[in-house]
Parts: sequence; structure tokens; C-alpha cells
Amino acid sequence: MRALSRLPLAPVFLALALSTQLAACVPAVIGGAAAGGAMAADRRTSGIYIEDQNIELKASHAVKQELGEKNNITVTSYNRNVLLTGEAVDAASKEAAEKAVRTVDNVRNITNEIVIDTKSTFSERNNDTYITSKVKARMVKENRFPSNYVKVVTEATTVFLLGIVTKQEAEDAVDIARSTSGVSKVVKVFEYID
Repeated sequence: MRALSRLPLAPVFLALALSTQLAACVPAVIGGAAAGGAMAADRRTSGIYIEDQNIELKASHAVKQELGEKNNITVTSYNRNVLLTGEAVDAASKEAAEKAVRTVDNVRNITNEIVIDTKSTFSERNNDTYITSKVKARMVKENRFPSNYVKVVTEATTVFLLGIVTKQEAEDAVDIARSTSGVSKVVKVFEYID
């Protein structure tokens, strides 16, 4: 016991502090592996996959800078095609959101599906998230096409489908989404490969 009491405390505390930080690396490694797996099962190149994430971040920031917090605008990018969904307080805000996204590099097209309405509530957005998860789960379960080929976004119970798909995959995705409980409408924002 005497030998332990003679150890300087600084290295002991440093070792203890470092050991607590290593645990944070595990989720980062697992998250990176999951993202790599998602990229491998996607028709987009890894560069475009990453560029889509960058576009979403930059465009969301540009919209927030332009409009502030009074609107609820969601930016989704798939193969550099941007889908804008959510609610704007007026037509000028809807147009300003699209204009802000046009300033972002590498955006090919913009589909503006923003509606003029009051900002959705937390429970409404949670319901949309639940609908998205149900649609994705059914795509996996029915196994008509690789589920990573189609991105699902839900806004006010309207499901938007994005992806690089064949016509048959598009039909299957629409059929699955349309027949999922809680879905009021399905909008295709696909690129076709056949």
C-alpha cells in the first residue's frame, strides 16, 4: 500500500481521464462503419453521397440565415437534387428559401414543396418521423428492391420518395408508401435509370 501512496497523482489522473475518453471513440468508429455500409449499398458514388450531406448542411444554414426561426424548412439532397419541404409563413419566405439554396455550390435542381402554413408542432413532426420509419421498415420487409435505393421524407403526412431507380423500383416504392397507414399522399422525386 505504501508504494501506491508514493506515485505522483498527475499521471494517475491523466490515465484515468484518457481512459474515459476512449469510450467516445467506439460510437464514432461504429457510426463511420455504418455510413460506409450505407454508401456501399447506394447507387450514388461515395463522393456524391458526401456532397449530398454537405449540400444539406450548407443549404440548411443558408435558409436559417435568410429566414430565421419563424419557418420550418427541411432540406434534403439526393444526387445533388434538393427537395425543400416544410412550412413558410408566406410566399416571400418560400421563395427566399429557394433563393438561399441556389447560392449553395453543386446543387443541380431544386424541388420546392414548401407549403404556406403555420409552423408544424413537435407532435406533428414526430408523427412524420414515425410514418417515415414505417415506410422504410415495409421496404425492408417486402424486399422488392434494396431499401437504400430510396430515400423517404415525410412532411405533414405526405411522403416524398427520392432516389436513382428503375421504373419498376419506383412503382414498388410508391405502392409500399401509398399503402402504409397514416400516409395521405405520395410525391415522386426520382431519377430514372432505364
